[in-house]
Amino acid sequence: MDKETILSWLKEEDPKRLEKLWQEADEVRARCVGDEVHLRGLIEISNYCINRCYYCGINRDIRTLARYRMTEEEIMAVVREIVKRGYGTVVLQSGEDPGIKRTWMSELIRRIKGETPLAVTLSLGERNVGDFAAWRKAGADRYLLKFETSNRYLYRYLHPPRQGEEIDRLILLEELSSLGYEVGSGIMVGLPGQTYEDLYEDLSIFRRLDLDMIGIGPFIPHPKTPLGCHPDWLSRSEVPNTDLMTCKVIALTRLLCPMANIPSTTALATVNPASGRILGLERGANVIMPNFTPIKYRKLYDIYPRPQETAPGGEDPLSIILSLGRRPGKGPGNRRRQIF
Repeated sequence: MDKETILSWLKEEDPKRLEKLWQEADEVRARCVGDEVHLRGLIEISNYCINRCYYCGINRDIRTLARYRMTEEEIMAVVREIVKRGYGTVVLQSGEDPGIKRTWMSELIRRIKGETPLAVTLSLGERNVGDFAAWRKAGADRYLLKFETSNRYLYRYLHPPRQGEEIDRLILLEELSSLGYEVGSGIMVGLPGQTYEDLYEDLSIFRRLDLDMIGIGPFIPHPKTPLGCHPDWLSRSEVPNTDLMTCKVIALTRLLCPMANIPSTTALATVNPASGRILGLERGANVIMPNFTPIKYRKLYDIYPRPQETAPGGEDPLSIILSLGRRPGKGPGNRRRQIF
């Protein structure tokens, strides 16, 4: 697709015309990655963060938030539950937490790989290349680091640099790829100041980087943050932070990056609790990441307001998958390199 076509789809509002986009995205999904929906068990292992992102509920300026860092034994107990459920991947996620040390994480990765058949995905933020290399050597399979938006000025506004330090996440993504990780990234849809041109550039980066995983969710500011306290700032965006807009970006991503693994995100389910996750799967997605963080910690990993689930894994993903005539994936669910 050329730029004009992509921008036209991003701006399209006619439900009948959009049905064509949904159908094309679902057909490409079925042909290129099949009917399996891969399940990734998410564990939010720490809510410590040294960043000041203006929308995130665990940023360092929120002094009232109780901080936690899970122990190795706590994490392993959850890992065993994920294995018991038949999942193929565990995702270890945290804030930008320097308290997560290279050696400690390396030992945890080795233990997970030695005691379970799980693939290990890390989402631990911006780290140095030495950390990335050590964790890859320990057995980590994937790394997820969202670049959030291709608009550098908008990114800098939303993510104030630490003490003048400015890190280019696109360079980090290339370094991760060179180390042999499956590399994931993604964006938020409906950021204050975001334009349709920005979204076109985001989609172009997805295609240029040949990403293995691509996460796309609506922008949802936490009410205790600068953007959450001033919701009128959201009117600065010409792009709405809706489930419809998010699904358009998911569908276009599937058409442009047909072999990528694309999740139907928790954020999408948050803005549309009734059917957001289903819509994502119907419009190009092929991954679900149920949350297995222990309840006592989950309520503290409050990056944006979300429904508080009362059981590990939340809603039954199997029922969602089967209702769509799809089947749960088996094994680690690596990115396919060859069409069926």
